[in-house]
Formats: sequence, structure tokens, C-alpha cells
Amino acid sequence: MQKIILASQSPRRKQLLEWAEVPFEIIIKETDESYPDDLSIEEIPVHIARNKALAVQKITDISIPILAADTVVVLGNRIIGKPKDREDAIRILTDLSAQKHQVITGVVIRQANKEIAFADKTEVKFHALEKEQIEFYIDKYKPYDKAGAYAIQEWIGVTGIQSINGDFYNVMGLPVSRVIKALKEF
Repeated sequence: MQKIILASQSPRRKQLLEWAEVPFEIIIKETDESYPDDLSIEEIPVHIARNKALAVQKITDISIPILAADTVVVLGNRIIGKPKDREDAIRILTDLSAQKHQVITGVVIRQANKEIAFADKTEVKFHALEKEQIEFYIDKYKPYDKAGAYAIQEWIGVTGIQSINGDFYNVMGLPVSRVIKALKEF
């Protein structure tokens, strides 16, 4: 497979591409993560990922495919972002306790003027989480850089998730098998 540029500083996306043995280098450029109010929830992470890809494309060789992604956690019709602090993380995980939520990752792959864009959705349900479990997880794992205040591959995911419907790796931040198929189209 041809070498790509990963327009993400996520250690999880880096790890997933390494596991898939995709050759890549990381190039990031700070981008605005706001979005127009008229977008559907599934369009939001694609919009943000596209902005990341376009920003990196402006400063790199456009003949190399650029992969950008953004992940959102959705409870009901509400996007749950990254927690601001410990109390916010506790509130988020308390809200997710015993509830089904969706993890949606928007993916954009760009090379020159060609683009493939999609959103991948996974449904996750937590068991009822006790306050002590939530506090233990937050204090030990400090999930402040994670949408939804958790990582499925960490303790809270291993012990707290009741069910998952969809791509596990999507919840980690990248639907890898779908990305590999899209990269082959380039």
C-alpha cells in the first residue's frame, strides 16, 4: 500500500494504522472544529474531518493521500464532546450509564482533487455504572482528550460495556477495515 499522511494527532488512530500495517506519516495543522448549524449529526464529523484534510493538503504534497477523521459521541440527539474537567467527565459518564449511545466517526481521504468521505456509526450500551467506578476510571485514566469521556479499550470499556453493535475500532476512533477499502480505491 502507498504511504499516506495521517492528519491526526490521536494516538489511537496512529496505533490502529500501525496494527493494519499502513505506511504513514503524521502531519497536523490546527483547524477550527466548528460546523454549520444546518448539518445533520452524521455530517458533523465528516465536515470537521474534511477541514482537517484540507488544512494539511495546503501544506503538503497533494499527490499523497491524506486521511483525516473526527469522532463524536451522541446520546439521543445531543453530541457529547470531550470533558472540560473531572466534574464534566463524571457527568458525561453518569449520563451514558445504562444508556445506548452512538459513536460516529467521519472519515475523509483526499488526494489532489479526489475525495472519499463517509461516516461510520457504532451503537454502544453501558451497564449501569456506579459512581465509584466512574470516579476510579476518571482518576486513573484521565479521559479528558476523549469524546464521551471514555476509551473502549481501557478499563471502563472492558468492565462497563454491555453491548456493541458495529465496528469496535470505530469506537476507538477509526473504522479501519472501511478505511483500508477506501484507500485501495485510490
